[in-house]
Amino acid sequence: MESRNDAPQRSDAQRNRERILEVALVELARSTDVPLSVIAKKAGVGQGTFYRNFPNREALVLEVHRHEVQLLTDSATQLLKNREPDQALREWMDRLARFAMAKAGLADALRQATTATGGPSKPGYALVVAAIELLLNANHEAGTIRPGVTADDFLLAIAGIWQIDVHGDWQSRTARLLDLIMDGLRAGAPGRR
Repeated sequence: MESRNDAPQRSDAQRNRERILEVALVELARSTDVPLSVIAKKAGVGQGTFYRNFPNREALVLEVHRHEVQLLTDSATQLLKNREPDQALREWMDRLARFAMAKAGLADALRQATTATGGPSKPGYALVVAAIELLLNANHEAGTIRPGVTADDFLLAIAGIWQIDVHGDWQSRTARLLDLIMDGLRAGAPGRR
């Protein structure tokens, strides 16, 4: 899932690419079959610019997903720089829930793209697990969550967010669920070190 071109882009080209990715996330979540020309038009770019960045639907879908995973996983480090470990973990959980809701809408398009390209069925999973481990380790070191919680434990505990209806009141439902999980993680914590 590497970017097509690792060379630095001009700032306007980078903005165009980011705009395409933002629009594509919204549009593909609404409809897997949205015409690429609609995405280009809503992003305010021409067909040439669009296809220079994304030569086909699969490339676009995989890059949207890669971009979202990268934003999510990079935020773990940033949150730990600016927040206490338990606050960073809780805020990251909110970001994970938003990612899950976006991915729910994108799931069909992602499934089609990974099937068409023969790509991994869970692209980005290892990066998400690494971010979870980073956050859990920081909390273990700070004594803000119970000892011994693993990334697998965490993923099982939060699995309910993938059951929440993306078309309903997912924000308040996920906030409540994640607060309950955070309370459980804090129970039995040895205290700040």
